[in-house]
Amino acid sequence: MESNFYDVFPKKKILIGMIHLDGRDYQERATRALYELNIYEEEGFDGAIIEDYHGSLEDVENTLKVLPMPYPKIKIGINTLRNPYLAFKLANKYNAKFIQFDTIQSSAGDENNPKRFNEKLYMSLRKKYPEISVFGGVRFKYVPPTGNSLEDDIIDGMYKSDVIVTTGEGTGIETPTQKLKEFREMMGTFPLIVGAGVNDKNIREQMDICNGAIVGSYLKGGNTEAKAERKYVRELVELVRGKS
Repeated sequence: MESNFYDVFPKKKILIGMIHLDGRDYQERATRALYELNIYEEEGFDGAIIEDYHGSLEDVENTLKVLPMPYPKIKIGINTLRNPYLAFKLANKYNAKFIQFDTIQSSAGDENNPKRFNEKLYMSLRKKYPEISVFGGVRFKYVPPTGNSLEDDIIDGMYKSDVIVTTGEGTGIETPTQKLKEFREMMGTFPLIVGAGVNDKNIREQMDICNGAIVGSYLKGGNTEAKAERKYVRELVELVRGKS
């Protein structure tokens, strides 16, 4: 399939904020999501991902229900960690423009793992919902290796997704710049997103390599349970695009 990334995000360099859905109950989680979305939008981010990192799958849908869709200025994405395939249905139902899969590849020796990547189901959903842009994880945090070469992993990722997302070893941990350079060299002009560990010290260098960044922990002072702070959002926008 041909990538539809630039149909969703015409800008060459994009910033996407993560919504972790923390809170004491579903109302607080939805209220916080709206609060963070407003900051991302007002400060110039291009998109936001609603994710069940702290909340549940029900919290993701409850949040989507209260959003004015399509959202006025930024694109809404979905990452349902507990059931990634559900993101296709939710995106279609609520007019979200993209979804994220932390991995779109099968790990070596995972044949008996009930949580293994289901390529048959995934590809059938891709064909059913071709307008939904997929940010596909390749050599992503916490995902066991495939056992294949980097070149084979990247070729596979480019075939299965609209955008490749890669990370370092964990949430909030910097993605090695050398890793991003290796991906870019093999990917050519295919869209590449850095998906973890972006901060004020590395964003300029990493955005020189990548088409964009997904940022979460840094916007919340390093704590995914905290609210995003406007000063951090504004800071990254200014570093990437300069002061308006």
